[in-house]
Amino acid sequence: MPALIVLLLVGAAAAQRPDSLLARMTLEEKLGQLNLLSAGGKASPEQVALVRRGLVGGLFNVIGTENTGAADRVATTESRLKIPLLFGLDVIHGFRTIFPIPLAEAGAFDPELAEATARAAGREAAAAGINWTYAPMVDIARDPRWGRIAEGAGEDPYLGSLLAAARVRGFQESILATAKHFAAYGAAQAGRDYNTADISQRTLREVYLPPFKAAVDAGAATLMSAFNDIGGVPASGNAWLTDTVLRREWGFRGMVVSDWTSIAELIPHGVAGSRAEAGRRALTAGVDMDMESRIYVDSLAALVRAGRIPMAVVDAAVLRVLRAKARVAQLRPVAPNAVEIRALARRAARESIVLLKNEGGLLPLGPTAPAIAVIGPLADNRLDPLGPWHTDGRPEDVVTVLQGIKTRVPSGTQVLYAQGAGIEDTSTAGFADAVAAARQAKVAILVLGERHDMSGEAASRSSLGLPGVQQQLLEAVAATGTPVVLVLMNGRPLILEWAAEHVPAIVETWFLGVEAGNATADVLFGDVNPSGRLPVTFPRSVGQIPLYYNHRNTGRPPAAEKYTSKYIDVPVTPRYPFGYGLSYTTFSYRDLKLGAARIGPRDTLTVSVTVTNTGTREGTEVVQLYVRDEVASVARPVRELKGFRRVTLKPGEARTVELRLAARDLAFYGLAMRPVLEPGTFRVFVGPNSAEGLEASFTLAGPS
Repeated sequence: MPALIVLLLVGAAAAQRPDSLLARMTLEEKLGQLNLLSAGGKASPEQVALVRRGLVGGLFNVIGTENTGAADRVATTESRLKIPLLFGLDVIHGFRTIFPIPLAEAGAFDPELAEATARAAGREAAAAGINWTYAPMVDIARDPRWGRIAEGAGEDPYLGSLLAAARVRGFQESILATAKHFAAYGAAQAGRDYNTADISQRTLREVYLPPFKAAVDAGAATLMSAFNDIGGVPASGNAWLTDTVLRREWGFRGMVVSDWTSIAELIPHGVAGSRAEAGRRALTAGVDMDMESRIYVDSLAALVRAGRIPMAVVDAAVLRVLRAKARVAQLRPVAPNAVEIRALARRAARESIVLLKNEGGLLPLGPTAPAIAVIGPLADNRLDPLGPWHTDGRPEDVVTVLQGIKTRVPSGTQVLYAQGAGIEDTSTAGFADAVAAARQAKVAILVLGERHDMSGEAASRSSLGLPGVQQQLLEAVAATGTPVVLVLMNGRPLILEWAAEHVPAIVETWFLGVEAGNATADVLFGDVNPSGRLPVTFPRSVGQIPLYYNHRNTGRPPAAEKYTSKYIDVPVTPRYPFGYGLSYTTFSYRDLKLGAARIGPRDTLTVSVTVTNTGTREGTEVVQLYVRDEVASVARPVRELKGFRRVTLKPGEARTVELRLAARDLAFYGLAMRPVLEPGTFRVFVGPNSAEGLEASFTLAGPS
C-alpha cells in the first residue's frame, strides 16, 4: 500500500498531487473523503460498497494487514479515483504489548520514556495495518472523578506539554498521531463525562490549550475535536477554537477529525436543529472528517449546491485529508522487535510506580520471610492490569502480581494466596481465608483497586474509595497485626484516608500493563528503587475536588483565623501533593543558587541546587523547579512547574543539578487576553514535590 499511495499522491506528475485529485472529484466523492466509519475488525459488505463508490475516506477498528489490505485494494483498484484509505485505531498505551496507562507513565517524569513507548506502540500497530492512531490524549484533568484522567498526563500543563510532544514524535515514526480532545474535555463539570466545560478564556489558554500547542509544534498530523461545549459552544462546532486559534494563531495545517458522532451530537447540544445543520456548522467551523455520524456524506451535498456551504470550505477539508494520506506515504515503519518491546514495557512499569508511604522501612521486603500472604481481587488478575483502552492487548500476556512475587521470592519462602473478595463484591465470605493467610505470614500484600473499565470513557465515579468491600477487607487483614503492604491498581487518584493512617506501606502501581507483576515485584523486593512521582493530586475527600497544586491564591489564604479560605471538617491540603513520591533512600537539598539576581526579557536564568543521597541505597530523585510571580496584573498560581530533572545518585553521592528557566516561560495572558511578560519579582522553589523545597527570588526587568 505505501508504494501505491506514493504513486497516487506524491508522485512526480502534477496529475497525482492532492490538488489535482481534488479537481477531478465530484462533490459526492469530495464528501466521501470526509467520511470516517467504524468497522468490527474488518470492513462490512456495505462499507466495501461505499469504498468502491468513493464515499469513504477512512475506516477505523479494522485490524490486521489482511483486513486493511482487502479494504484498501478495493479503494485503490476499484474506486474511480483509486485513493487509498486511512486506517485508524485507538492505540493509547500500546497495541499488542500494553504499557502503563498514560497517567501512570506521566509519573515517571520521563519524556524520553513516553516517546519510546509511543514509538513501540506505533510500530506494532503499523505491522497490523494501522496508519493512524487517535492518540495521544493531551487533556489536562483536575478532577479524578472523570474516568478519562487515566488516558492523559494529569493536572499540569508543563508536564503535559512535554509528554504530548514526546508521544507525537514517537507515534509518528510509524503512524499518524492525533492530539485529542480539542479542547477542555478534561474540564467536564463534576467530573461527569461529556459534561459542559464552563471555564474562562484565561484558564483555557493557560491550562488546557498548551499541550495541544506542544503537539502541533511537534508536528501532529491530526487533532480530534471534543464532545463537550465550552461556555455553551460545542467544541465540534466551534469556529473560534478550530479556525481562529488552531489554524490562524498556531498555523496548524493538518486535519481535524470529529470524535465519535460528535457532529450529530450538536443536535442534542441544542445548537443545530437537523443533521444537515449540524454538519454545516461543524464543517464550516473547521472539522474536516466526520467520524461515524455519516452526516457530511449523506446530508451536505444539497447545502453545498444551494450555496449554504461554500465549495471552498469543502475543498479545503478534502485537501487536508488528502495531505494526511500523502503523509502516510512518507512514513517508513520499522518492524517491531518483540523482545525489546517487552523489556521496554517492564522498564516503563518500573518507572511508573509511586511509593506513597513506607513507615518503619517495611519495604523493600527482605529475603528471610518464611511466608508472604498475597491477598485481594487484583492479585492474580490478568485482565485488569491492562487498564482501559488496551487495544489488542490480551490477558494471557499479562504477568499478574501473584506471579511476579512467586517468581521473585527466595526458594524457601512460602507464598499464601487468598482472593478475599471480588472487586465490587458485597459479600465478605472470602474474608476468613484472607485473614487466615495473613496470620500465617510475616507480611501481607494486599492488591486492591478498580476494574480496568472503571476508568476511561464513560467511567466517571461520584465516590473515590475502594470499590465493593475492599476497604473492609483491608481493615480485616490489618486487624490481624501482620504488617500490611497496600498495592493499588487503579486509573485515578483514590481517597486513602484510612490506609494513610493505618497501613505502614502504600504502593501506587496504577494499571501497569503486561509487565505489571514483574515490575511490582521488582519494587517490592528492592531490585528497583521506586522513582515515580504523582502527576496528579490525591485529595483527602471528594469534597475537596477539584484540588490541584497550581491554584491561584485568594484574598484570604488559608490560616488559623476563622474567616479564611478553608474547610471546617478537613484540612485544606491534599493527602499527597502533585510531584510527590518516596524512595528507599533519602535525599537532601542545599545550596540553591540563581545565576543572576536580575534578568532581562530575552535572558535565561540558571538555577542550581546540590542534591545528596543521604541513604544507603542508590536511588533516582526527580528534582522539580517551580516558580511564582509575586505581583502581576492578574492573579497568578501559587506555584507553576517550569522544569525537572531525573538524577540517579549512589549512597553518599552529591551532585549539583542545573535547571534553566527562560524569561519567556514567565509570560501569561494579561488583562487584554494577550501574552505579556511583566517585570517584577519571582520566587523560585526547588525540591522533591510541589509542596516542599528551597526558595530564592529574582527580578525580571522590563525591556530596555
